[in-house]
Amino acid sequence: MKKFLTLLTVAVTIIVGHGFTNKVSADTTSKEIIIDRVYNPNTGEHLFTPSIFEESYLIDIGWQGEGNAFFVPDPTDTGTSSDNGPYLRRLYNPNAGEHFYTASGYEANYLVNHGWKRDFVTIPTAKKGIPAYRLYNPNAKVGSHHYTTSAYERDSLVKMGWKYEGVGFYVLR
Repeated sequence: MKKFLTLLTVAVTIIVGHGFTNKVSADTTSKEIIIDRVYNPNTGEHLFTPSIFEESYLIDIGWQGEGNAFFVPDPTDTGTSSDNGPYLRRLYNPNAGEHFYTASGYEANYLVNHGWKRDFVTIPTAKKGIPAYRLYNPNAKVGSHHYTTSAYERDSLVKMGWKYEGVGFYVLR
């Protein structure tokens, strides 16, 4: 069932083009894409998506919408292409039912070679801006990685035993 839901989610996301055209900000100086976060109360996982369609689907099947997580440059805005950082790759572990995000092609390829699947969702990042911190919970089986732009949340999780892994990527706001 998990595999079917994952494949359905990927198919819907690919078909609708990641929802970029539906989530561009009203700022006329530069275009931004809104990345939303949803939470699975059954597994403790947070998932980031640029697609309003994927977000709606996941909420319909029991995930909880958490709103806007951050804003990234719109890769179709040629006026701001110099502000764009590497794409964030979303990977899926079919054994654990967990998603993972990395801006490193090497890290993505390493994980794929060890059983992770490419989720075919990429998220643009900023070359500079607000850091998105990556943390790891050594005690979790699912949802073991967490990403946040909040230094307070980062520090609170570290005090609870999470391992700080550094800046995963940068966002605009």
